[in-house]
Amino acid sequence: MGTPRETRQAQAETVVDRLEAEYPDSTISLRYSNRLELLIAVILSAQCTDERVNQETKKLFEKYDGPEDYANAAQDDLAEDLNSITYYNNKAKYIRSACETILEDHDGEVPDTMDELTDLSGVGRKTANVVLQHGHDVVEGIVVDTHVQRLSQRLGLTEEERPERIEEELIEIVPEDYWQQFTHLCIDHGRAVCTARNPDCGDCVLADICPSEKGDSEIDLAAGEPW
Repeated sequence: MGTPRETRQAQAETVVDRLEAEYPDSTISLRYSNRLELLIAVILSAQCTDERVNQETKKLFEKYDGPEDYANAAQDDLAEDLNSITYYNNKAKYIRSACETILEDHDGEVPDTMDELTDLSGVGRKTANVVLQHGHDVVEGIVVDTHVQRLSQRLGLTEEERPERIEEELIEIVPEDYWQQFTHLCIDHGRAVCTARNPDCGDCVLADICPSEKGDSEIDLAAGEPW
């Protein structure tokens, strides 16, 4: 069992420093060329791997050009184009509806505020944060995906369960200049080392400060269950 820093803020700062050294080129893995493509890719990425999304959007973005194409597409046709994506029927509905709203209320442009983005179909705070950060260079929060949630809990940065509450706590302890990068660092480390089912604690740069470290700790703080 690792020994966390004395405060959560000190723990968060150490996590950022070490992960940044470990993953110096960490960045978003979704592929897109404009704000609408980013929005669609993030909607599709819910409970689906970025790798799979990138495979499908390569074809999708060649076929559809602009919000008009998506808004005017037949539901069955768009769903068929997304049929290897999880929940593709629902996501096709979200994309069509979001594009209709973008056309009707935002002159065909992806909006640049949290409130306007979260008013779009299929867009919650996590998706809106990604679009703001990478589409508009606006950073007003931390994207909490499954990797961020798991690592934050395992590392003792939060005991919250809901992403919204986790974000609120992380904002208080993660240096503001790293709010955007914190997510990418957690994703890279979560994929490479701190996996959901069998984390490689023996090869983890955070093991000595991690209260979930499997060497001595009996509990996975993310799952709340024994290893």
